Amino acid sequence: MAREEATGGGPDRDLMILIGLEVILMICSEWPEIKLDEYKGVWVGALVEEGEINEASLQLIGAAKELADKLGTYIGVALVGYKIKELAEELIYYGADKVFVVDDEKLAIYYPSTYGMAIRKLAEKYKPEVLLIPATLKGREMAPYIANMFRTGITADLTSMDIDPKSKEVVLIRPPFGGYMLAHIVTKTRRPVMGSVRPNIFSTPQRDEKRKGEIVKEEVDVPEPKGIRLVGRIPIKKKEEIPIEKAEIIVSGGKGLGSEDGFKLLKELADLLGGVIAGSRKVVDAGWIDHNHQVGQTGKAVKPNVYFAVAISGAAQHVFGIREARRVIAINIDPNAPIFESADYGIVGNYKEVIPAIIEVIKEMKQKRKTGS
Repeated sequence: MAREEATGGGPDRDLMILIGLEVILMICSEWPEIKLDEYKGVWVGALVEEGEINEASLQLIGAAKELADKLGTYIGVALVGYKIKELAEELIYYGADKVFVVDDEKLAIYYPSTYGMAIRKLAEKYKPEVLLIPATLKGREMAPYIANMFRTGITADLTSMDIDPKSKEVVLIRPPFGGYMLAHIVTKTRRPVMGSVRPNIFSTPQRDEKRKGEIVKEEVDVPEPKGIRLVGRIPIKKKEEIPIEKAEIIVSGGKGLGSEDGFKLLKELADLLGGVIAGSRKVVDAGWIDHNHQVGQTGKAVKPNVYFAVAISGAAQHVFGIREARRVIAINIDPNAPIFESADYGIVGNYKEVIPAIIEVIKEMKQKRKTGS
């Protein structure tokens, strides 16, 4: 009767939580036990784009080194695809100790399930303690397949890694949405410990052709993809502009521009400096600029030499995306805007007056260089 009264007007929250926990425990109890001490090594799942290792994978090798040094273990890279074995040595030059290669014609076309299965089989054989995946479009798609195959969790968009000084367990750290705190995530009973990392969160290590390492060529049974099949390709005409994650100079605008027209002025400055335009999430949501130009926690992390933050308030989510910028110049009409706390230089004023003045000065300087005066 008590239960009827508790559920008659709607579900009892505590009861639903208990049922959910029982289901989770029942599922977990069916997972095979693993010996944690058998797992060694910090691995990176490298991704190939247009015949080259993408930079996000190289950046992860640098991050893996820091963690591997603390664990006293090696850096491994899982490289899967077709006609990619020649790239293995390049990974060693960037810091890998061992590169595990699956070069198979069945992997000529990328499918997340087949690529994920190939990496899974490598990891099953060599048992890495940690597996890091670049959070590119392909990486975001593939990583959950791998995590599900291992019945392990995955920390998405991690920003740093550490070792717990007491338990010696790997700690993956990421900011929750809002960015006002850090979540420290530990995987206690499953392996590998998995995480995905956005491009430009870590620096690309120096390339060293003198480095030596081991290349291990493996053959695995690559399954046919299920439920999806590529039936044709539609060529996409690529824009000639520089992607914001590779730009040296970025002129970025926020909702304070007032309208989409504000980007015309920003683009004039960007073109004059040989840079690109970008924006905050608010202007993307408003439809003023494409999502590919969004900077921030839900956009892209950038590392330009100079970043102009124009009419951007400076929310934590946006500041997260510019922490690797060498110089930040903030322009805002509000002297109390949080962006000034993250800026190297700040200008309080209306961007409609400030930007034209900057453009004029730059034009004068360029003219003087031409004339030698």
